Amino acid sequence: MADSVISDLIKALGKDKVLTGSDLESRYVHIWQMEKPLDAKGLVLPRNTAEVSQIMKICHNHDQKVSIHGGLTGLTGATHTTSEEIVISLEKLNRIEELDDLGRTMTVEAGVILENIQNAANEKDLLFPLNFGAKGTAQIGGIISTNAGGLRVLRYGMTRNLILGLEVVLADGTIISSMKKIIKDNSGYDLKHLFIGSEGSLGIVTKAVLKLSEKPKSRVSAFVGLESYDKVVTFLKYMDAGMAGNLSGFELIWKTCYRAMTSPPAIMRPPLPYDYEYYVLLEGLGSDQASDQSKLESLLEIALDHKYISDAVIAYTESDFNWFWTIREDVHAFISKYEYQQHFDISLPIPLIGKVVRNILEALNDLKDVLAAFAFGHVADGNIHFIIGKENMSHSLTSTINDIVYNPLKSIGGSVSAEHGIGLNKKPYLHISRNPEEIALMKIIKKTLDPKNILNAGKIFDL
Repeated sequence: MADSVISDLIKALGKDKVLTGSDLESRYVHIWQMEKPLDAKGLVLPRNTAEVSQIMKICHNHDQKVSIHGGLTGLTGATHTTSEEIVISLEKLNRIEELDDLGRTMTVEAGVILENIQNAANEKDLLFPLNFGAKGTAQIGGIISTNAGGLRVLRYGMTRNLILGLEVVLADGTIISSMKKIIKDNSGYDLKHLFIGSEGSLGIVTKAVLKLSEKPKSRVSAFVGLESYDKVVTFLKYMDAGMAGNLSGFELIWKTCYRAMTSPPAIMRPPLPYDYEYYVLLEGLGSDQASDQSKLESLLEIALDHKYISDAVIAYTESDFNWFWTIREDVHAFISKYEYQQHFDISLPIPLIGKVVRNILEALNDLKDVLAAFAFGHVADGNIHFIIGKENMSHSLTSTINDIVYNPLKSIGGSVSAEHGIGLNKKPYLHISRNPEEIALMKIIKKTLDPKNILNAGKIFDL
């Protein structure tokens, strides 16, 4: 079967678009594992939706399992492959087809990098608000397939909220094209939402219509020190009300994490001393720089007087903004000294975050082979990240750490995945977030759209 699949793909697309054998040695499954060659039957490089459709028709006829690759920045093992799979890389679908500044939409192919989308919108005085640390490598198709969140979910919502239309190729090669630019369309099922967040298991996103916003005329930011989690929640409510809808980011960093983010090997210096239990980095986007800056100063002064916060420093220059947000975004600068790591992105009710995270950190730090445990996240939407540096990658240690982080979530209605998806790594823990009836329905949908189970097979759940 292997020879006939590859032969048919070469016949349909040309030899230059189908990589096999030694040509796979320069490919990889993740940007952090570039030294390890890709293990796959072959890799295909389509340049448009029609070619993706051709590939899937061939693979469907051969019952050939397919794995989808985008920017390879995911954290759940969703791009890992076996020697029996064909990989479809969407990197050549990298065109911005249209920017409609009057309709405030952008039509893009799946391989366009997020930062290029942001820059294109900015040139027209518009904003694509989705933002996170991997913006320079993450591709919009992968972002859509995982329903990524990022730093501005508080104001603009998840990726799902920013998609107006999609073009998708199904497992049998059928093209579902609904590239509408309209916001309201209640004519039956909103099919695009089946594919947003489905991790490529129901169809391959090849194009999207993105919703843009007017570019803000002002940006304000501050780093704040606080003594307790109760004060963090009080301060969030106070700032959200005081900034009257302009609060766009509210990032919480635990003390040990803040110290690591601002100590060697990290290159950024601390804007506040290491005196506080919690640090908040906030952002506001508005319409008048002088007025919004003055408003922020006033709000922080009152917060200090009321003892909601213990300390604060405000960004006044572009250099300040870069300083503050590089601390938050460049997490790899401070974790590079740990050879073995585990990453988490859990979701839980905001009032419970302080107690639950404290208990998790205490349990992690009690493990002999855990070197360090760091917590930070988008507290305003209940999304907390953990990064754990550890002595080894043994299965027993990995499982023990997973249990510590995930098990408390079931009883409080939390989720094992806030924004990264399930992939392979979280598959054994899906039951914590979803009940048996929900999982059964997911499987029915998967079997209906992909009856041969060839698209990202084994990701999210097993059939």
